[in-house]
Amino acid sequence: MVEPGSSPWAVFKFGFSAYKSGHKDQAVEAYRYAAENGQIGAQWKLARMYAEGDGVGRDDYQAFKFFSEIARQEVEPGSPEDTYISDALVALGRYLKSGIPGSPVDADLSAANDYYMRAAATYRNPDAQYEVGKMYLQGDGVRSNIRQAGRWLQLAAEKGHAGAQATLGNLLFHSGKVTRGLAMMTAALERAAPTDQPWIRGMQEEAFALADERDRRNAILLAQDMLTKGSR
Repeated sequence: MVEPGSSPWAVFKFGFSAYKSGHKDQAVEAYRYAAENGQIGAQWKLARMYAEGDGVGRDDYQAFKFFSEIARQEVEPGSPEDTYISDALVALGRYLKSGIPGSPVDADLSAANDYYMRAAATYRNPDAQYEVGKMYLQGDGVRSNIRQAGRWLQLAAEKGHAGAQATLGNLLFHSGKVTRGLAMMTAALERAAPTDQPWIRGMQEEAFALADERDRRNAILLAQDMLTKGSR
């Protein structure tokens, strides 16, 4: 039981310890108290727990409300709490791209793009930069602009975002920069999370089949160099 008047920061730390020890019911109680008293980290942790069904029943609408509360706060870029803000903005963008069934949250592509752009431009979040790049590439809620797409994808790719590296590589491949584009897709496939590997593999294999033998060999060598040196 959290004592009234307890320090939100102290309760947040207790909740973190309880969570790490597997006592997630105690963690939720502690996080909720800290969140209600303005602790951003606790608001973010509750949002993530509801979004993932971690220690509580999954409830995307509850997660959305916590993320929205976080996003309403003004935090300077570079401050210790800016990652909570940028992550919340990206989460809200994803929810608003498709809406939340059975809730008041309808799909709103324009609002989703606004959240992504704020996270990408203000907080330099690579996931948001990737989403903004795709937005311009596909013309989702904005006029399609390949140059802008490439700019945002490049920013995310430079931070090691495998999806951005693969998408930018595909863009380069089809714009005539065959070797570099294929190399970027090949390196991205090696770096990608298991959930992203299938679509990146499909993109890379299609390009590999279209390239000639010389470009394939050079791309493989360049990809190995990228992976070894960490270049993009």
